[in-house]
Amino acid sequence: MTKPAPGTATPATARTSGQSSGEMDQRNAGKENAKTAQMAPVTAEPGEVMTGNQGVRISDDQNTLKAGPRGPSLLEDFYFREKITHFDHERIPERVVHARGAGAHGVFQCYEDLSDLTCASLFKKGKETPVFVRFSTVAGSRGSADTPRDVRGFAVKFYTDEGVWDLVGNNMPIFFIQDAIKFPDLIHAVKPEPNNEIPQAASAHDTFWDFVSLTPESAAMLMWVMSDRAFPRSFAMMEGFGIHTFRLVNAEGKSHLVKFHWKPLKGVHSLVWD
Repeated sequence: MTKPAPGTATPATARTSGQSSGEMDQRNAGKENAKTAQMAPVTAEPGEVMTGNQGVRISDDQNTLKAGPRGPSLLEDFYFREKITHFDHERIPERVVHARGAGAHGVFQCYEDLSDLTCASLFKKGKETPVFVRFSTVAGSRGSADTPRDVRGFAVKFYTDEGVWDLVGNNMPIFFIQDAIKFPDLIHAVKPEPNNEIPQAASAHDTFWDFVSLTPESAAMLMWVMSDRAFPRSFAMMEGFGIHTFRLVNAEGKSHLVKFHWKPLKGVHSLVWD
């Protein structure tokens, strides 16, 4: 499929099913104007196929999967659920955790062949995969500071040949709790006092210390969060840990348990606690 050179206007084409290009589109087809020239550097040509949120190819977004020609719509139509869920969440409230963050685009390049561990194409030597990363603090609201004593989390989206792969991690290798059912209790304890919203984006208050005093497995994590690691100088100067153990499967179907670690080329550096 040929594509126009960067900076040139794209000819008007027919839209989705049942909508043909109008007279205005036909009149302006192939013409360059000030607006199209302004938008050209940030305009991407559409892909050859339509995909869902996870990169799965979609052949039809206008008809749900039905039980027979005249039957009811089926909930096993995952794209129907995805499309309606996306619509229902178009007005997004502030995140409960990780509300304060910053993102960056980049490329993941594999320097060693890992085909003995996995058949995923992004782990082939020399393969470059586009990524988007969102870094964030945990406890603070979206208007909070970037420099509190807190864990830094990050979420990575790998735009692979097989679809979108999400991998999350923290800048500390362990966590406060062992059982996930305690997570709401931990966050309720770490949030600011409800009567005055203080302290913001930090955990140094009575409800948090009350929680960890009753949660013995948090002791090791407290050593980390009270260290310099809770004050990274920048997102490029902190380590990353996938925390969980992951299972990779190679082409022969053999499994390997692995952990993901991020090592900063600039080294690990922290702010001064003042």
